[in-house]
Amino acid sequence: MNNSELVSSFAEIAREKGIDRDSLQLIMEDVMREMIRTRFGSDEAFEIIFNPDHGDMQILHIREVVEDYDLSDPVTQIELRDAIMIEEDYEVDDEVAEEISVVEFGRRAVQRGRFTLRNRIRDHEKENIYLEYLDLVGELVVGEIYQIRRHEILVIHNRVELIMPREEHIPRDRYRKGDMLRAVVKEVRRDAGSNPQVIISRSAPQLMERLFELEVPEIDEGIVEIRAVEREPGDRAKVAVISHDERIDPVGACVGLKGNRIHAVVRELSNENIDVMEWTDDQFLLIKRALSPANPISVTINDSVAPPKAKVIVKPDEVSQAIGKNGINIRLASRMTGVELDIFREIPADEEDVEIGEFGDEFSKEIIDKLREIGCDSAKAVMQLSIDELIRRSGLETEDATRIMDSIKSEFEEEEEDELEEELGI
Repeated sequence: MNNSELVSSFAEIAREKGIDRDSLQLIMEDVMREMIRTRFGSDEAFEIIFNPDHGDMQILHIREVVEDYDLSDPVTQIELRDAIMIEEDYEVDDEVAEEISVVEFGRRAVQRGRFTLRNRIRDHEKENIYLEYLDLVGELVVGEIYQIRRHEILVIHNRVELIMPREEHIPRDRYRKGDMLRAVVKEVRRDAGSNPQVIISRSAPQLMERLFELEVPEIDEGIVEIRAVEREPGDRAKVAVISHDERIDPVGACVGLKGNRIHAVVRELSNENIDVMEWTDDQFLLIKRALSPANPISVTINDSVAPPKAKVIVKPDEVSQAIGKNGINIRLASRMTGVELDIFREIPADEEDVEIGEFGDEFSKEIIDKLREIGCDSAKAVMQLSIDELIRRSGLETEDATRIMDSIKSEFEEEEEDELEEELGI
């Protein structure tokens, strides 16, 4: 096998793998140098010249001419008598460039070259996969489920294996081998010597963004922009949008006629309940919109703490709506606004209440200050909370929280008894 035949043989393998000519040339040079090192022990005295137009290459062995019997390194030096046999005009200290053929390398060197070629092609494919999917982070991909494991699902996309860990699933999803799966590329991991790991997700907020782009032309065209997405996958989500054209209603564009657009997204996400709201830079208004379907009466923000906190007053019959099932609505609203929200029931003006400071003889100043910090500045405000909620907000011990609640309830029970006795004339 001569040089041209070897190049053609290696090039055919590379073409099957879709390697471009420039990359092939770099790979071929590495392969040739590995073969040279196998045959001669070093590649420092060799030059490789490619002729891409003719699919050929030259391997030149460059050596310095030395006096006869003065040879110390046969790889980098050649005796004068041998140099003259190549060309009569050579003298001591000249450089001799002699073309050599891979035929002279021997079978072992050629086999080593083939092994190096396969490794370099494999490395090239890994690098291409890594770069390709690195550009796709945050983008939607559609692949076929080919294996379901206990902690992950494997998906094939363009002949590349994608991994969706259990924590990236939508809890309500049910997966079957052979099903097509939509997900977003979350990250691409690369460890030395191993294949790139492409991690996909159906729980990431970006999936909802990409699905809205597919269903809402105004988003795809940039007229409507998604400013924020907060999700509890498979359960509920809030999406804040804004229009760059005053003639376009951003919420209406996302919902669509009779809800056809948003319903398509909801179905893809296992019936995840989606609230679409209009974004605003007004923090007070943003909080009110984020707490929908509740309609807060007032919002008081404390920016002196980190993260900021807000006391939100709602009508008594809207408290449960503002908080949501298992607290999901208030959690999503807090994440959407970046403000820790505390919900309080509106107390009618004619409803009797007691300022929390009146309990100074029963509670320490530290406890009263903690209650005031979380917006519980009256007895009725404390009674709106459960024991667990009081502990979570204030950081009080269970024993103290229970004592506080019992004392306040006892105070109101005594007042009710006094009023009853007055009515009966006792």
